[in-house]
Amino acid sequence: MTSHTAKNPLKFFLFALLLIAVDQASKLLVHHYMAPGFAGQVRLIGDWFKLYYVTNPGMAFGMQIDHEYGKLFLTTFRLGAMVFIAWYIVRLSVRGATSGLLWSMAMILAGAIGNLIDSIFYGVLIGNAPYGSPTPWFHGQVIDMVFIDFWEGFVPEWVPVWGGQYYTTPIFNFADACIFVGVCIILIFQGTFFPRLDEPQGEIESDETTETVAMENPADETPVATTDAIAAKKLTEASESSALESSNLTKDETPIQEVSSETAEEVLPTSETPLAEDPVSHSDKDSNA
Repeated sequence: MTSHTAKNPLKFFLFALLLIAVDQASKLLVHHYMAPGFAGQVRLIGDWFKLYYVTNPGMAFGMQIDHEYGKLFLTTFRLGAMVFIAWYIVRLSVRGATSGLLWSMAMILAGAIGNLIDSIFYGVLIGNAPYGSPTPWFHGQVIDMVFIDFWEGFVPEWVPVWGGQYYTTPIFNFADACIFVGVCIILIFQGTFFPRLDEPQGEIESDETTETVAMENPADETPVATTDAIAAKKLTEASESSALESSNLTKDETPIQEVSSETAEEVLPTSETPLAEDPVSHSDKDSNA
């Protein structure tokens, strides 16, 4: 996984520099202390793992480009690859790529530079440029020495490209091994090295926060709790509204009863007074007459 914490690329370049030093030391030791070919081979483990000094005018593991300018093209390609890999390591470090990816890229960079040194300088330093080369610069041959000799013979005719040719297992050097191991590590752990590498940090933190909240509050319980709360709230509002209406109704009825009683008391005396006065007045008039 990616840590998304920027790293200092210096340590990865120092690691690559250490591997380059080991590669160059092994090549120069083989050149100065071993005879080329079968006569100078050194058996390390039986007959299948040994040191065997050969020079390689082409690519890794003894392959080459059969063209007048093939070597120059190959050297130029290695130079461009070296610049790109170095830039890519810096970019990955700044973006916080996982350390395993950066160490693997440093191994690939070391292998590319190790063989590039051979191609650029060995034609001049140790004079191993092929005969007829237009210049010793950029035409040096790469020194190989690690020979895992478990099979040799003629390749069947039906095999494309190599059919009918005599073949032995490749002889390689420390730089080739660095490239091979670095590429294998990246291929094996690519699922760990590259997931969400280009995703912005803010989105990743948001996703992690969302996942944490979801774990603390399961989705099954949230709707139930919300529904219960809403129902309780509505029930409370209904009770309060009913109590308020009942209170208002009681207040409205009381004044009506008081007003009606007072009105009755005021009206009754007024209506009785003329009824009492009229008989008295008529009786007085009759007696006087």
